[in-house]
Amino acid sequence: MPQSLSKAVLHIVFSTKHREQFLDTNIINELHGYLASCSRELDWECYRVGGVEDHVHLAVRQPRTANLSDFMGHIKRTSTKWIRTKGERYTSFSWQGGYGAFSVSASHLDALMKYIDGQKEHHETMSFQEEFRMFLKKYGIEYDERYVWD
Repeated sequence: MPQSLSKAVLHIVFSTKHREQFLDTNIINELHGYLASCSRELDWECYRVGGVEDHVHLAVRQPRTANLSDFMGHIKRTSTKWIRTKGERYTSFSWQGGYGAFSVSASHLDALMKYIDGQKEHHETMSFQEEFRMFLKKYGIEYDERYVWD
């Protein structure tokens, strides 16, 4: 085949350091737009960004030549710098060290976007930690609880 083609859809989840509630109504919508723009600048198609005060979800398409770790380092680094310029309240902002990235069938993209859109309602009954553990179990990812949270 003379051409390389792919469509790898990922659901990426990461939180603020210690799950601090930094992402308040003053910044959250602008942050979601910023993360989508950062993704697109790196040629990652961004279908949706959402979340609540202590974490974000992204639905993205990974380019066939891109590295997930490089992508995450870039968007976390640049968004941290950006958030810290948004006022005194945000000068100590940090993201957690890690992230979760889960492959999603392209046929389930609409369901993923609906899930991301419903974050506010979803987290009225479930914490970020409970949600993240649910994803780890759903995707069969073994983990050591001591190293999941920072």
